[in-house]
Amino acid sequence: MAAFAEGVPCWVDAMLPDLEAGKRFYGELFGWTFGASEPRYGHYTQVFHGGRNVAALAPKPDGRMPTVWNIYFATHDAAATAARIRAAGGQLITGPMPLGDFGVMVTAVDPGGAVFGVWQAGSHPGFEEHGTPGSYGWIELRTRDPERVDAFYRAVFGYGTVRLGKEKELGGQPGEGKRPGEEREPSGGAGVDEGRQEAGIVFWTPRGKPAEPGHAIGARAAMGDRFPAEMPAHFLTYFVVANCDEVARRARALGGRLLNDPEDTPYGRFVALADNQGAHFAVVDTSAAGSSRTESGA
Repeated sequence: MAAFAEGVPCWVDAMLPDLEAGKRFYGELFGWTFGASEPRYGHYTQVFHGGRNVAALAPKPDGRMPTVWNIYFATHDAAATAARIRAAGGQLITGPMPLGDFGVMVTAVDPGGAVFGVWQAGSHPGFEEHGTPGSYGWIELRTRDPERVDAFYRAVFGYGTVRLGKEKELGGQPGEGKRPGEEREPSGGAGVDEGRQEAGIVFWTPRGKPAEPGHAIGARAAMGDRFPAEMPAHFLTYFVVANCDEVARRARALGGRLLNDPEDTPYGRFVALADNQGAHFAVVDTSAAGSSRTESGA
């Protein structure tokens, strides 16, 4: 497959307290299968859907680490990207760190406190499949410092931005209400289009692409005052599914939690979830939305 363009999401992995419990949960939820764990790399375990590499799971090396899904953005030069991260006000956690012949990894924190990864591909290119049921579909950054992080990601990856409506913070708890960037009225009766217009969610487009929603590779939204103060800025990973409601039902049966009721948006029917160990993610059925928003491009 073609190499991922600079700054395009190219990989996700989850750090979990119990790897085997994670394999059971996601195997039954998405129909995923799993490769052999790699002791040399902390029992990092590749995930497959239909024989195609779509993600990875790994046990947390330290129980104090958060239980999360991590996002990685593609780069052709990890060292240069790391330098831009520092220059733009971010902090490096690890790297650039070569991982055998697989590639070079950087993990970092943006000025708003959200953790993300950067991946320079070697023999591991990233997703072999994305934008289809059972695979990665979309990423959203939730932050309390939108102006600083917009400038940061523009400096690091050259993102263009598409602002929809006037700027407004997300209200409510994570997953409480409409798709990130949409506020729920007390009656729950506001239309989706009106909610998005009021919220002013910002879409990111990769360098060299027109700053138009159809080229978006991710989004950013501001966290409102009703988010718990202890909740850090974070990325929410979306996976594509064929039936949002069925996946929500199955997640609950497997010990997961719904963070909102399934609901329709212009981009598909979605629900935010927590897995059986507390990692947050979302699923979206894009079949009614017309087209996928993920790009890879050379």
